[in-house]
Formats: sequence, C-alpha cells, structure tokens
Amino acid sequence: MKLRNGLYACVLVACSVTATYFVTVSTAQPGTAPAAKVDNEYQAGATLWMQKAGEYRALAYQAFNLGRWQLDADLDKKNVKKLPKIEQKKPRAIVVDIDETVLDNSPSQAWGIKNRVAFDLKDWYAWGEMRKAKAIPGSVDFLNYAVSKGVKVFFVSNRDEVQKQATMDNLKNVGFTDISADNVLLRQKDDKGNNISTKTPRREFILQKYRIVILMGDNLDDLSDVFERKSVADRFAEVDKVKSDWGKRWIVLPNAMYGTWENAIYEYGRLTDAQKTEKRAAALELP
Repeated sequence: MKLRNGLYACVLVACSVTATYFVTVSTAQPGTAPAAKVDNEYQAGATLWMQKAGEYRALAYQAFNLGRWQLDADLDKKNVKKLPKIEQKKPRAIVVDIDETVLDNSPSQAWGIKNRVAFDLKDWYAWGEMRKAKAIPGSVDFLNYAVSKGVKVFFVSNRDEVQKQATMDNLKNVGFTDISADNVLLRQKDDKGNNISTKTPRREFILQKYRIVILMGDNLDDLSDVFERKSVADRFAEVDKVKSDWGKRWIVLPNAMYGTWENAIYEYGRLTDAQKTEKRAAALELP
C-alpha cells in the first residue's frame, strides 16, 4: 500500500512539473527570461489593426502599387532623358526598410502585449531566429517585379549585424528572389562600439554606384536624415516641405504599432511607463 501511495505521489509531482513547464513555455518566447510587467495594453489596438484590418492590407497594396507605377514611369526612356547625364548612366536601385515595410513582425509585438513585457533585445533576436515573419502584402510581387526589370533592390534595416543570416533566410523564405549579403545592409557600429542608427551612410554608399528611384519605409527616418530626432511639429513641417514627393520618390508604409513618431511624443527622453502614459495623454488633441 505504501509503495502504491508512493507511486501516486511521484506521478502527481511529475504531472505538476510538466504542467508548469508547458504553461511557462506557452507564454515565453525562446531565449527569454521572466521580465517585469509593463503597461503596454495601449499598443493592442494598433497591433490588431495591422493583423485584422482589411484597411491595413489595402494601404499596403496601395503603397506597392504606387511603387510599381513610379518604377514603370522611370523605365520609360523619355523620362530618363530628362535626368542629368551622369544619372542616366547609373543603374537603377530601390531602397526598402525591412521591418513593417517588407516583413510583418506584429506577432512579436502581440507576444509582448500579451505577456506585458517591454521591448527587449534578446526577445527580438529570438523572434528573428524563428524566421517566421510573413511578407507585407504586395511587397514580394513588387520587388520581384523590379528585379525582373534589372533594378537592384537594397534592404536597409536597423536590425543588428548578428541577425543577418536569419534575416536573409526569412526574406528568402517569403519569396524575395534577390537576397545576398551585399544587398541586405544592417546597422553597423562605430569605432567606440556604438550603434550607427542613421541610414544616411548606407544610402550614400548605394548612391555611389546606383540611382535610387524609390525609397520605401514605415518610418520617416528610413527616407532621409532631415526627419531624424525632430519634434512632432518639426516632423510635420519637414513632411509638408516635400509634399509633392510622397507617393513618388518616397513611399511610406503604415505602422501605428511603434516608431520614431512615438519617440517624438516623448521628446526622445528615457521615460518611465507612467511618464510615457502622461505624455501620450497630454499629446491628445481635444475638441
């Protein structure tokens, strides 16, 4: 009897441990450790909009349709003749950001919301290693079309260099045809080991050999350094200065989940969650 009771006890303990394990694993992303809970519920609406709204898909298709129309116009020799001769001789290039421009990372964002954890680099790396990000609607068709027309596509992202192989694999997995170490340009570090987040040097590197026909991104910083670290009002002003370029040389993808637009509301400061909540509330325009 004692032996039987002992066996029952062992089974109960084993079941308890197993259940605890699966509960933990089901709510944890590979490579992560328990983190302090944060109030990021406010991001749920934006994430759901990206995942569930037909309007989001329509806007994504619209952006890439615009890209194709602009590329076709540039492929017309009559339009090329209007350019300076030095530019006419350069091969064409299209420059795109990766995250929320051609790859959809909303599942990673959703995981953070459900588990109430702040952005963490280890979690971000773990998500990238999964190679599970889907393509943004319309992106594969457009960029592969550009490649078929002899246009070089550059993927310029502020993912870190350590993520390069996983990023290239993910891009290939969703169907992009021209992916190599040469055209996937990730964030580098300076001599002091600090991240170089501005994309200007990489754009200038491309311009040495190519004529950039179109730049696409979900963040204004993906397009030009004139938008970097500017206030909300100054970002508006810079956008207005070049209003005729939107939908032509510069095309923006929608991303309400995160971005420099939110950093501008916080005035680029290191704030607590409570301070961020206050800033967001104060920034709302009321009747």
